[in-house]
Amino acid sequence: MTKIDLDQLVTERRNEQTSNLDEMSIQEALVIMNQEDLKVPEAISFVLPEIEQVIIAVITAFKEGGRLIYMGAGTSGRLGVLDAAECVPTFGVSSEMVVGLIAGGQQAMTKAVEGAEDSTALGEKDLIELDLKQQDIVIGIAASGRTPYVIGGLDYARKIGAKTASLACNTNAEISQHADFAIEVDAGPEFLTGSTRLKSGSAQKMILNMISTISMIGIGKVFHNLMVDVQPTNAKLVERSKRIIMQATDVSYEVATDYFEQADQEVKLAIVMILTNSSKSEAQKKLIEANGFIKHTI
Repeated sequence: MTKIDLDQLVTERRNEQTSNLDEMSIQEALVIMNQEDLKVPEAISFVLPEIEQVIIAVITAFKEGGRLIYMGAGTSGRLGVLDAAECVPTFGVSSEMVVGLIAGGQQAMTKAVEGAEDSTALGEKDLIELDLKQQDIVIGIAASGRTPYVIGGLDYARKIGAKTASLACNTNAEISQHADFAIEVDAGPEFLTGSTRLKSGSAQKMILNMISTISMIGIGKVFHNLMVDVQPTNAKLVERSKRIIMQATDVSYEVATDYFEQADQEVKLAIVMILTNSSKSEAQKKLIEANGFIKHTI
């Protein structure tokens, strides 16, 4: 087996602040862990321009009918799957519009699949099975910045003409050379040496939040700061939906409830009906003409 050189990876270095971690009191460990975690948003602040370019590319893909596809292994893969899954209820998109791929398949969400992340061929295979199109954008996620599964996927995506982006937690990352857009965030060595589920995982989660949320804003899924395409799939979300209608239109709870039901529990449609004094069919037409943006219907 070829030796993997990890010496140059920040995520694999020992943290001088925690060299005696096993001798610390719980309080001491908590204080230092919290101090280390505070470095994450600061590190992200330095790569906001790169994140912006990725978001622009994602919005373009969505507008052309393409998909956002995350790829990763281990923690990185799980975070991509999580972000994709949360887009469905939050923004009312189909599960096909934002997709998360993890090396080893769904079973790898809870149990490591030996060797899966080391296969470039598996990354390509997963995208072929997903029927990757030129209109799609693939974002490869790897804390180390060298995961073969991710590199294989990015190379295949570029080969067929799809847009690509990478997210690594090391600078000069290998995966950056395989993507159209590269994000490299350096939050320093981990609290526990090499445990990239910690600061690296937090950085990846924050950046994925930025990418998906702001991209959805860019295609009309938000009005003011309200999630107007939320799916009312449980009792809490039904009540949240009514509150969103109230906040967007300044109507009473009773009026919001009435329009919510008239609109077949479609929050955005109810809001347009109220703000434009339209029937359900008229409001639907206005939304289609406005490409889903409430502000363009008013």
